[in-house]
Amino acid sequence: MKIAVLSDLHFGYAYNSELENDSFDNAEEAIDKALGSDLILVCGDVFDIRGPKTTTWAKALKILSKPLLKENPGTKLVSCTKELKEISRKTLSHVPVIAIHGNHERLTVGEQNTVEALENAGILIRLHLNTIIFEKDGIKVAVHGMSSVPERYAKDILYQWNPQPVKDCFNILVFHQNIEPFIYSPIEPPTISISNLPRGFDIVIDGHIHTHTMEQLGNTKFIIPGSTVITQFQRSESEVEKTITQIIVGKDANVEFVPLETARKFFYEEMNLDGLSLHDLVEKKVNDILFSKTFYKKPVIRIKLNGTQMLNDRELNSIVSKYANKAVIVFVKDIETPEMVESVELLRNLKEQKLSIEEIGLSLFRKNLDKMKFESGFDYQDIFTLLSEGETETVFNILSGEQKSLVHFGK
Repeated sequence: MKIAVLSDLHFGYAYNSELENDSFDNAEEAIDKALGSDLILVCGDVFDIRGPKTTTWAKALKILSKPLLKENPGTKLVSCTKELKEISRKTLSHVPVIAIHGNHERLTVGEQNTVEALENAGILIRLHLNTIIFEKDGIKVAVHGMSSVPERYAKDILYQWNPQPVKDCFNILVFHQNIEPFIYSPIEPPTISISNLPRGFDIVIDGHIHTHTMEQLGNTKFIIPGSTVITQFQRSESEVEKTITQIIVGKDANVEFVPLETARKFFYEEMNLDGLSLHDLVEKKVNDILFSKTFYKKPVIRIKLNGTQMLNDRELNSIVSKYANKAVIVFVKDIETPEMVESVELLRNLKEQKLSIEEIGLSLFRKNLDKMKFESGFDYQDIFTLLSEGETETVFNILSGEQKSLVHFGK
């Protein structure tokens, strides 16, 4: 059985920008490459935001409906632990598409997310703590799916679900979570790790992380298919191609990452500017990239500028404009100025003093007022309290001199 795996399509990403069509173009190529499969798996984050615009829906549906135009290649439904909608059963007369929802689609309990809406329209079958089994040519494949949940609950929910490999089947377990040590974001640390993944599965697939990789964990292949579109613009995304994953299940499982040929290329560069000419250095790097190959689309070149010398935004903008017809250039500054050093030192001192959040906020507020040379008989604490209560207009009037007294505001 041939299985195509797609993840993190992020329909609608970069809306109203030069990159706004990339998510659709890349997903369409990915779907086209997947149409020759017996089964298509989508591992979450189909959409970029929880409430997509109508134009995003229209473009996405045009692409996602393509499998409905392809006759079922002989893939038979054996069973499912959830009751399938009538329209889902009719959908199975075409290439079956199984999906989980990602964190970008996750809504509060009781509300239907975009992947559920796609299921209601007969585009796909959504799994959440469910197992579905298909068969073709005597080979049975069981897909066990857990849609995205808040990281702090993920381990407990996984243990409560307790998925078990189905006997006489090739078993695939699909997630959309942070899994230690493959951590996507430090904001909400993972509770699932490689060590506490359920045992006995032939393949474990995890969406959410945007660069593809594969590791062998005992008898289990652990696969991260990666996203089909660049969204994070970190160095890691410049080091691997955008792909779909193809799995051929027979006596063994053969896994291949198939590149998306028309995907926009992304380059990440860092430059230390101390004592160097910005124009000459950046232009040489950009020209080296542009002349290295022929690009299907203008490449994105993200340049992180390091050093201590001050940068002129007008000069940076002139470089962006000069190459606008050949590349999308994005500058990121990491310039160490005396003001930045002073700010970092202030934060370090506040941390060492083990102050509360309110005390830190008040200290920073007072420091900024001192920089503004704000001189008044008003107490800093009174003004800070007004800010914390949302009275920003009042504070502005005080600082600008329009309001002379706090008595009118209950002080």
